[in-house]
Amino acid sequence: MIEICEVGPRDGLQNECKMVSTESKVELITRLLDSGIRNIEAVSFVNPKVVPQMADAEEVLKSLPKRNGVRYGGLVLSRSGLERALTTDVDFLHVVTTTSDSFNLRNARRTVEQAVEELSLVIKEGAASGIGVAGVLGTSFGCPFEGDVPLENVLKAAERFLEAGCTEITLADTTGMANPIQVQKVAESFFDIFGKDLSLGLHFHNTRGLGLANVLAGYHAGVRRFDSSIAGLGGCPFAPKAVGNVCTEDMINMFHGMGVNTGTDLPSVLETAKWMEKVMERTLDGMLMKAGIA
Repeated sequence: MIEICEVGPRDGLQNECKMVSTESKVELITRLLDSGIRNIEAVSFVNPKVVPQMADAEEVLKSLPKRNGVRYGGLVLSRSGLERALTTDVDFLHVVTTTSDSFNLRNARRTVEQAVEELSLVIKEGAASGIGVAGVLGTSFGCPFEGDVPLENVLKAAERFLEAGCTEITLADTTGMANPIQVQKVAESFFDIFGKDLSLGLHFHNTRGLGLANVLAGYHAGVRRFDSSIAGLGGCPFAPKAVGNVCTEDMINMFHGMGVNTGTDLPSVLETAKWMEKVMERTLDGMLMKAGIA
């Protein structure tokens, strides 16, 4: 069985021009829960002046249904984000840095080393408060400014985050530069170095049409946790050419066709994707809602 981390309510909406209401966000998450998805990146604790679409994080979390076995995650980029998160009942912190100095300096005005140092303190405090913490490493498969990112840079950042208290690591392909062979090699390297028990996740954008191929490569390398976004929504305000994420219903359809359990009801997820297209008032990227379930 695989675990889906649905990032539509956060990564899916953060780059949209249309402002989605708190009520619609809560309905989206509730629909996803009803479809069987249990791990949802619901909000982001970032500067609302920079990412206004995520300004209502506290309101969203207060309004969400409380159900057993459900995990609500919130993205944190800094100490100030942690302070906001600790005033809520968010279940998991998704602490994020990229692994490219050029990317980090342009978007956070600090090197990777400086970011890892600061965020390690954030991780320690978050873990000490009793909240789960996942480390998310952006540009793990390439940087739009530098090109190749050495694997040792990604491994080093992961090691520091694990030492600080992360129980999970997610490798993010921030602008869709990964290819399947690379994904398999990177995932296998992580398991070789940190052990097969490492909770490793993968986060892909479909910028160059390789999203599902990269998911499949990760699956064959032993990864069982994947980020995806309903209807293929997604993008990053800080990353050039970062288009939509791997589409949730398309990914579920692929795994179901392979006989792999996802714990979800595909027709229900598909209906939510169609509903989301109406909310956004534009055609979204998902393929299954155009072709239908075979």
